[in-house]
Amino acid sequence: MTLRIAQIGTGHGHAAGKWLALRGNPDVEAVGVWEADPLRRHADRFAGARWFASVAEVLADPTIVAVAIETRNHQSLSIATQVVQAGKHLWFDKPAGDDWPTFAQLMQHAAERSLHVQLGYMFRYSPGFEKIWELVHSGQLGHVFEVRAHMSTSIDIVERTEQSRHRGGILYDLGGHMIDQLVWLLGRPTRVSAAFGNHATPERPDYSDNSACVLEFPGALGIIDIAAMESRPTARRFEVYGILGSAMLEPFDASSQLRWVHDKSVEIVELPPLQRQELYERELVAFVAVLRGERKPDRTPEHELLVQETLLRATGRLG
Repeated sequence: MTLRIAQIGTGHGHAAGKWLALRGNPDVEAVGVWEADPLRRHADRFAGARWFASVAEVLADPTIVAVAIETRNHQSLSIATQVVQAGKHLWFDKPAGDDWPTFAQLMQHAAERSLHVQLGYMFRYSPGFEKIWELVHSGQLGHVFEVRAHMSTSIDIVERTEQSRHRGGILYDLGGHMIDQLVWLLGRPTRVSAAFGNHATPERPDYSDNSACVLEFPGALGIIDIAAMESRPTARRFEVYGILGSAMLEPFDASSQLRWVHDKSVEIVELPPLQRQELYERELVAFVAVLRGERKPDRTPEHELLVQETLLRATGRLG
């Protein structure tokens, strides 16, 4: 039996890819999309979609079992709360808003209703990051003492203006991806140093376009740096250093190789290359399997809460 899933919003950077994933999954009936802005309904990427008249129309349909939230980040938490209140599972694109108490309450209500909430951190399904997790948790790197993550991008002034709604700027928008990986590897940080916000370009002095934060763990440091104006193709890197070896993905968006240092030698581990759209599709496969009772969630509710809490601490939103 196929699962009827709807999408709310098209403004998020992942929105088009998530809709394509919904339409392409044989176990899903992509019911339609709600979008407040009528101009966005004509985008080619959503051609042929059924357009709902309101959020209420989506939530009132008892045959829709789950909703993908793809609005802008300042809108998403409010709508996600309505989705859970309506008794529907939630594929919730990152990050989960700015309001920590409201997100914590949403997760509590979802647990009380036995609803699955999966955040949209697609690198969870990257073969490269999966391999790093294997190396760390099998002990092959020994005690990990440092993780460095560089995930810069290049966005225009319109997008920077949109992101300036959020404290932390570019770190708020992208930092959750790297925090998701760091806390999955090392657990809860003992201390989070809020973002070092820098303005490298003059167009938006209220927007942090050049940022870094430090997470402290027992015997380890996690360092994340993200900028908004790196030339393309960006040199995104994820590096893990242990006393017995190290592992590096560069670039990690569609990596097909991992550099693994061990036993005083360097090994290049070949990985299956995956494009961004394929990561969205793997996200959805996992989401559907949980809803069908075929597997447990890849990340616990406690992990989702920890990622969001740590992000808000890193951006100075939480003390």
